[in-house]
Amino acid sequence: MTDGTTWLAAPRPIAFGGHRVVLARGIVPRELADRLAETVSYDAEHIVVEAGDHTGESLLELMDDTYGDSFDGIGLRLGSAGDWAYAVAYGGWPGEFGTPAPVSRGGVHVCLLEYEEENGKPVPPQFAYYHDGRPLSAFNLHLDASWGYQGVEGDHATAASLQELLTAAGLPDPERDSREVHRTALGIVEGYFGLSLPQDPIVSGTLPAVLVEPA
Repeated sequence: MTDGTTWLAAPRPIAFGGHRVVLARGIVPRELADRLAETVSYDAEHIVVEAGDHTGESLLELMDDTYGDSFDGIGLRLGSAGDWAYAVAYGGWPGEFGTPAPVSRGGVHVCLLEYEEENGKPVPPQFAYYHDGRPLSAFNLHLDASWGYQGVEGDHATAASLQELLTAAGLPDPERDSREVHRTALGIVEGYFGLSLPQDPIVSGTLPAVLVEPA
């Protein structure tokens, strides 16, 4: 468990269109997937359907075969790193999940790392941390004032601690490359919350996968 999270700042580190990764401490990967399905922002209830073991590429191919276009469905690849379970989203996930706050019920710790890199608008990468249904910190990882960055939001103690670390790293800094700002901010989040994601299994390896479908 040494890969950290800063590799997510590389161009298209997981799949075309950006990435959405949710980490949770206190539940196993399958329960994380079930809870995430409950937050899909459609009218119908959604559940997860086992899809076997897949690489990211083979999961997208399965989704193309199943839905006609992978962006007409949502898939998750699941795994664990240390104390954290994680779920990586594929397909048409942008805008379809609600807040992860309900995922953190029952004392679970949840972190969201999301970047709609291919959005028509320059949407910055986002970080959010929830515990037991409460948002404890959230901020945009480009620290871009044009997107309303006003510092780290959330629980005062947690948000203030993160803001202090960002300030110590010289951020925000409008003169720095946005990808370098993203990488530096990820490193701060990673160290503060003890996050790590195994790069090789996610990028090129095989992991258990599920499809998120109407019940």
